[in-house]
Amino acid sequence: MDTLNDFFAVLSSDTCRILDLLLRLITNTIFTVIIARCFYFPKARRKDFFFTYILVGFCIFMLIHLMGDAKIKTGIAMGLFAIFCIMRYRTESVPIREMTYLFLIISLAAINGLAWAADISPKHPEFAGPLMTSIGELVLTDCIFIFGVWLAEANMLVKSLSSKFIKYDKIDLIRPDKRQELIADLKERTGLDITRVTVGSIDFLKDMALIKIYYNTEEEDESIIKMPKEYS
Repeated sequence: MDTLNDFFAVLSSDTCRILDLLLRLITNTIFTVIIARCFYFPKARRKDFFFTYILVGFCIFMLIHLMGDAKIKTGIAMGLFAIFCIMRYRTESVPIREMTYLFLIISLAAINGLAWAADISPKHPEFAGPLMTSIGELVLTDCIFIFGVWLAEANMLVKSLSSKFIKYDKIDLIRPDKRQELIADLKERTGLDITRVTVGSIDFLKDMALIKIYYNTEEEDESIIKMPKEYS
């Protein structure tokens, strides 16, 4: 680390700023791509959100960097980003998982945007940079983010539980005393490891009921949160 400090110290202040920006931008981009491509995309397969995460990470990093140089407080900056996100994403129902990854990417970009690669203040006292943080601490922090995402996605703490809406025709099995028979019939017909069933609306004229099944799965499943109008 002393070698890196000496390297930055022999350079001019403007050159230090440019090299530090490039170094932190590369670090932020690498870890953003790892999170979006290796953890989020394999399960969700959403290219639109993958595209969003990469660009949001890049934009937030650049804004944080410029705002840090202008001495704007981090709390105000993060508040502005939160307002931007709410204004943009309130028009569409964004799943919790996607919003969590978005917050993760914003946090990662903010940390990388505020950290400084080397302490050059002794030889460049005129340089007013952000809080001094070694590149080792920066990479370690990013690795902790990666470990946290891996731990959450590994399904070691909880088992994945998904749900689906089903229009069910055997209306005689929806009675509470025949719940086990209902689950057994659904398991046989769907092939899913169903653990719980809730009964919704009942249509005696059509001998049909709307039920919601909960089942264990090893893969990410895009469950329908609300029954579409054309099926209700």
